[in-house]
Amino acid sequence: MTRRTAAALFLAIAACADRPPTIVDGSSPDAFARTAAEARRDLPDADRIIFDKAINSVGGRRFAARDANALARVTFDGMTAAEIVADQKLRDR
Repeated sequence: MTRRTAAALFLAIAACADRPPTIVDGSSPDAFARTAAEARRDLPDADRIIFDKAINSVGGRRFAARDANALARVTFDGMTAAEIVADQKLRDR
C-alpha cells in the first residue's frame, strides 16, 4: 500500500466517523438560533419539515404564552433535533 492510498483510506474512514448530535442551546436568542439551525442540518429532509413545525408552533402549546420565541428556547433547550421531531410526532397523533 502506498502512502497516498493509506492517506486516502485514513481520510475516508475519518469522514465516516459519526459526530455527536447537536444539542439545542436555549440560553440566549442567538445561541438558540445558531444551535437550532445546526441541529436541523442533522436531520433527513422529511424530518426537517416536522422540526420546523415544532419550532414554529410552540406558541400554540400554551394559550397565554406572550413570547413564543422565549417559550421555544425554554421548551427545546437541551434537546437534539431527533428528540424535537419525536416530540412533535407524538403531539400530532
